Amino acid sequence: MKPQKLSLVFKKFDWLLLITVCLIVILGLILLYSIALGSQSEQSLLNFKKQAVFFICGLFIIFFIAFFIDYKVLIKYNAVLYALGVCLLVAVLFLGRTIRGTAGWIELFGWSFQPVELAKICLIIYLSKFLSDKAKYISQLKYLILSSLGAFLLVLLVFLQPDFGSAIILFALWLALVLITGIKKSHLFSLAVILVISSLVLWFFVFQDFQKERVRVFLNPELDPLGSGYNITQAMIAIGSGKVFGKGLAFGSQSQLKFLPESQTDFIFAVLAEELGFAGICLLFILFGFLFYRLIKIAKEAHSNFAAYLAVSILILFFIQLAINIGGNLGLLPITGITLPFLSYGGSSLIVNMVLVGVVESIAVRN
Repeated sequence: MKPQKLSLVFKKFDWLLLITVCLIVILGLILLYSIALGSQSEQSLLNFKKQAVFFICGLFIIFFIAFFIDYKVLIKYNAVLYALGVCLLVAVLFLGRTIRGTAGWIELFGWSFQPVELAKICLIIYLSKFLSDKAKYISQLKYLILSSLGAFLLVLLVFLQPDFGSAIILFALWLALVLITGIKKSHLFSLAVILVISSLVLWFFVFQDFQKERVRVFLNPELDPLGSGYNITQAMIAIGSGKVFGKGLAFGSQSQLKFLPESQTDFIFAVLAEELGFAGICLLFILFGFLFYRLIKIAKEAHSNFAAYLAVSILILFFIQLAINIGGNLGLLPITGITLPFLSYGGSSLIVNMVLVGVVESIAVRN
């Protein structure tokens, strides 16, 4: 890259967006280190170190995408990326490693990753391309159905793993985008009827016993407080015990004494609330609020519909994951195993999120 062009990229690069993302990840690293410090577990400390490495790799990825990859190439390779996502989701059904009942991980050269994370990128690009071309026709039933076909194939493959939480995210992303684009009220009503019927069919003929149990426990955590309701009960105790300023890092009784399960992933919000209190929760909301503000700003300044849809889709994805994770921790939504973006431990999730930030930065520097 020429020095003159490089200086222009540095000038148009959204540094506030990058700083906000870094602060959220660092907050997550602090919590992961706190968990490792309190538990004195070699595995917990290893998870912290691995997350730090993923973070550094993610920073390089952001700069590489922003500086050297024009987001417009995603239009050209849209079909290829979508086909790759479908192939990986099919492969994981037969070759995937099963963890907690979900065959969602593929191991390669000693590393494991979740193809569903890549599927999120594929769906974002697919929908952004489709809606940027057909936005004015989306009110017609034909184009509404066409937009759903690509999304529903990915949703079905993820559901077959079975990963119900990730399937909900992919479906909610499609639904949010078509609602923003604009659909007829009659189509929306028909969609609601289809969802109700589908939910009944899934409940009586598809859902396994443990999935039904999660819903029952969500509606009444005291139904099985020492079994299926244990996780949410401990999470709510942890959140409530944090009060205003928390118990301090590495002093949270629920997380440090292992009463709170999956504290590094699903329930890291509960760890935050217990150890940093309401002040820590406010800090997290302020950081994510500013992150969403920067994404909206870049979307508004985008010089093409495709770029605007990309930025908005990424915002919606982050928001959905944030809402589902925190809602599950507070007992407002069923526990689905969805991690908190940038905060929870997970290499696949963090790297994919950083890739998405890199795409947004590529839009910013080329506006």
